[in-house]
Order: sequence, then structure tokens, then C-alpha cells
Amino acid sequence: MKEHEIVSAVQRGAGLADPASAEKAVRVTLGVLGSRLKAGEGADLAAQLPPALAEALPQEAPGERFGVQELYRRVAEAEGCDGHTARQHARAVGAVLKAALSPGELDDVLSQLPEDYQDLFATSGPVH
Repeated sequence: MKEHEIVSAVQRGAGLADPASAEKAVRVTLGVLGSRLKAGEGADLAAQLPPALAEALPQEAPGERFGVQELYRRVAEAEGCDGHTARQHARAVGAVLKAALSPGELDDVLSQLPEDYQDLFATSGPVH
């Protein structure tokens, strides 16, 4: 997917008013998710994203250990919104990643995450 397609899909999926808010949601979610991944996986994920969005991923994936609720808390803090809104934004990003990544890369990402991260990638409908 191209950058504008990802941003537009997140904007629709999260019900955001403008593309700038959607781009912020994408960048923040990728940054937090990237800090959860172990070395190498962040680079593999970045390779499947448009360069402008891939740069939101940490250069050195530290492989921090935290659950999906902590991811939502960090997204809320970075976006300056409440937890419910952060979850909505992050899940819209997760749905787009699920559609944009190759099945093998999605499996690689999911293999590094605890089971509670299924919530991040749960989709309520198709993303286009």
C-alpha cells in the first residue's frame, strides 16, 4: 500500500476528521509497536511500509516487554487523547497493517507479541 492509502484507510477506520490526524495515529502506533519488537523485526516491518511511514519505527528495535493495554496507554499519551480513543486509532492502524503486510511478515510480527495483541489486529470489517 502507498502512504496515502494507509493514511486514508486509518482515517476512515478510526473515524478521524482529517489526514493529518490519521498520519499521527499511524506514526505513533508504529513507533510504540516498533519498540515492542525485537531487533531485526522492526527493519523487516519497515521494509514493507512506505519510507515516510517506515521512519516512524525505531532504528534499533529494543524488544521491550509490555502488553497491548500498555501499547494503548502509550499511544494515548503520545497522541494526547483518552485510552478509548487511542485503542480505536491503534486498532485502525492494526487493521491496515493486517491488510498491507505480507502474510509471512504479519506472522513474524505476531509471533513476537503476546496473545493479547490479537485485539490490536482484530478487524471489524474490510479495509481498503
